[in-house]
Amino acid sequence: MESQAAAASGSYHFGFKKSRNGELPSIAQEGFLEVLKRHEAIFLGNTGEKELYLTFDNGYENGYTAQVLDVLKEKQVPAAFFVTGHYIKDQPELLKRMVSEGHLVGNHSWSHPDLSATPDGKIAEELDKVKAGVAEVTGQKEMKYLRPPRGIFSDRLLGAAKQLGYTSVFWSVAYKDWDTKDQKGAQYAYDKVMPQLHPGAVLLLHSVSRDNAEALGRIIDDARKLGFTFKSLDQLTVREYR
Repeated sequence: MESQAAAASGSYHFGFKKSRNGELPSIAQEGFLEVLKRHEAIFLGNTGEKELYLTFDNGYENGYTAQVLDVLKEKQVPAAFFVTGHYIKDQPELLKRMVSEGHLVGNHSWSHPDLSATPDGKIAEELDKVKAGVAEVTGQKEMKYLRPPRGIFSDRLLGAAKQLGYTSVFWSVAYKDWDTKDQKGAQYAYDKVMPQLHPGAVLLLHSVSRDNAEALGRIIDDARKLGFTFKSLDQLTVREYR
């Protein structure tokens, strides 16, 4: 998950040094550590506790979110789903189910643009439309979390989002799971996720992935066997940056 700062535009593409052998991942070399700190964005939770925060990006539906929700319900695991305008319009029943089953629905922007290159007024419009759309469909009035599309962000964007009441949420566990034409099986997903687990991890998975849907139950079970507890973003009280 390497990234490069776009110095001319002041934008960054979130990336991190992956966890290996239980070591904590790091963003120290990526050039945006102070930006995240300044705006109190989430990258890690409390690294002193074996806590995991499960999040999904939902730009569109590929037939696997119901299966994901079934697993989460069976295992009693909370999650956060970051949705776009397309998802709100296309999948109202799944949105209702997310909220009714106790999950958080977060903001992934209305049209999935590069928000770092979007004027402040348009940023507000992008985020307000998602919040209003989710409220209309599900009754969830509050929306506190933002995941910038494609992980592209800037100091200005995070500041504007914070003024609108959002905490920006990035991640410390991820792999290339979003390519629906390059799915390699549940074992592959399991093998990509499990070695990255670490205390305070924020996991990013994409619900369009068949591999994720099929591996999720085993990932949850085996993470618990290792002593990890799954918590909601609302329970994250300590942000760490490394």
